[in-house]
Amino acid sequence: MLRILALLALLAPLVAGATDAATSAAKIVKQGNGKGAAPCMACHGVDGGGMEATGYPRLAGLDAAYLQRQLDDFANGTRANSVMQPNASALSEDERAALAKYYSAMPLPARFAKPATAPDAKGERLATRGDWSRELPGCVQCHAPGGVGVGASFPPLAGQPAAYIEAQLRAWQQGTRHNDPLALMQHVAKQLTPQEIQAVAGWFAAQPLPATGSTP
Repeated sequence: MLRILALLALLAPLVAGATDAATSAAKIVKQGNGKGAAPCMACHGVDGGGMEATGYPRLAGLDAAYLQRQLDDFANGTRANSVMQPNASALSEDERAALAKYYSAMPLPARFAKPATAPDAKGERLATRGDWSRELPGCVQCHAPGGVGVGASFPPLAGQPAAYIEAQLRAWQQGTRHNDPLALMQHVAKQLTPQEIQAVAGWFAAQPLPATGSTP
């Protein structure tokens, strides 16, 4: 009995710390941190689903390690963005980690379970098969069938606003974003025409996602 009580005493600070981190993340999402970081929901929505009209990405259900790396890269200047850099820089390392876990655990909004719209033939072809005459692999070879994402290095594309996907492809293409594994995305993006970028982005944005749970 004494051993159990001693173990519980050791675990209590860890449990309390996890609870405090979750509470802190929820507060930052709704109110900011009072140190320069704005409320996350102002751009990424109350449900973490992003904003299609403005191209702000979905965060709900994304891999925690991927989210934390992006926040860290914004904070240290590895990834450039005029909105995210000052906000991420105003967050402590613990706050960035807490936010990554918070959004990773957030269920996908039901609206992402919508049926896929009529696919764009060019976008579908490039997304699923690529064009090997240009050494261009299909996007799903890294981002998984349907674009649901794989782990910390290959985020989901399905359910992201088309404008966001387009903006990232242009950033890879122009070299203003370069935090990809082995420069894979820079190679891929440089092979695409503006019309192809638009077609691929539109195809992935139209793909449905499960209504509940986290991104696989």
